[in-house]
Amino acid sequence: MKTLYPAIEPFHTFFLETQSQHTVYVEQCGNPQGLPVIFLHGGPCSGCKPDHRRFFDPELYHIVLFDQRGCGRSLPFGELEANNTADLIDDMECIRRRLGIQQWVLFAGSWGGTLGLLYAQAHLDAVSAMIIRGVFLARQRDLEWFAKDGAGRIYPEQWQRLVSSLPNASGDNLIRQLHDALWGDDEVTRLRAAKEWMAWGGQVALGNDFRPSVQHPVDTLQLIKQARMEIHYAVNRYFIEENQILENCAALRDIPTVIIHGRYDLVCPVEAALQLQEALPQAELMILPNGGHIAQGDEMIAALIDSTDTMARRLA
Repeated sequence: MKTLYPAIEPFHTFFLETQSQHTVYVEQCGNPQGLPVIFLHGGPCSGCKPDHRRFFDPELYHIVLFDQRGCGRSLPFGELEANNTADLIDDMECIRRRLGIQQWVLFAGSWGGTLGLLYAQAHLDAVSAMIIRGVFLARQRDLEWFAKDGAGRIYPEQWQRLVSSLPNASGDNLIRQLHDALWGDDEVTRLRAAKEWMAWGGQVALGNDFRPSVQHPVDTLQLIKQARMEIHYAVNRYFIEENQILENCAALRDIPTVIIHGRYDLVCPVEAALQLQEALPQAELMILPNGGHIAQGDEMIAALIDSTDTMARRLA
């Protein structure tokens, strides 16, 4: 069974200046002459980690990672002005052009997969292949599963903690209620709502591995900013039209694509992966019988690395 490649360090890092207050952290690893691949992290408001470099053979791949606006090492952290899906797509294209890359592989999970599919639809000629994990199509039904009537039935105790953190909450339109709490004047309510929202995400994503005491940052201001960014995107329906991704997949049908989804993914139910594969009939769909949402665990890691190895040979 394949495992992560050895740890590596970037051979080059820089901050991409944008036409706004944002500067975007970018790093390059592996072989500068190799097959270009860009890693798209989840979230919104997650960020790249050192282990994300290790999904790719560093001798075969020119690995590009970046922290999306307001995330990770990009500055200013948590900034929401000029921070929407179209801006992130523009940043990706600016990075590609600055690095002189003609085409690259999109390696993306969860929200990163959403962003990757939207980027491919906007910049078809720039994409050589796609590896999409944990499909999130950013439709109303996907959001409602996570934050209205779905995953809360699996973890009712943690769900009730989230609902109870909000004044007069009913569980209906919870995203709007979270928005009002996180931007409200009551500091105690802001912090409690942020903690419970992040704890809810941790519980659903990690399942039995969730440990409430270690899941959120010590810095309470950072915690609130991270929760605000997630709600900022959710309350704005991720700045796209309903069902936009599936309705525009026809143009992507010539792109080599692998879709990897865990059977036990409770953040993004597996039906989304099936629907994406129906829209992209050329795609290979791998449903992992023991996999969850995150890119951890022997089965998930082996599938992801086998896909990057296979794709490198296919595109060589």
